[in-house]
Amino acid sequence: MADQKMFSTRIDAKLQKDIKLLSVKIEKSISQLTEEAFRDLLKKYDKNNKA
Repeated sequence: MADQKMFSTRIDAKLQKDIKLLSVKIEKSISQLTEEAFRDLLKKYDKNNKA
C-alpha cells in the first residue's frame, strides 16, 4: 500500500450525503472514491495542458 496522508476539506452537505450513499451502494470507502475522483481530475487537466 502506498504512503497515505490525511486530507481534510469542507464540502456541500448534499454532496457529502450523496457520496456516502454512493459509497454504500458500490461498496467502496469514501477514501477510495476521493482518490478516484482526484485521479480523474488530474487526468482531465493534464490532458488539457498537453494541447
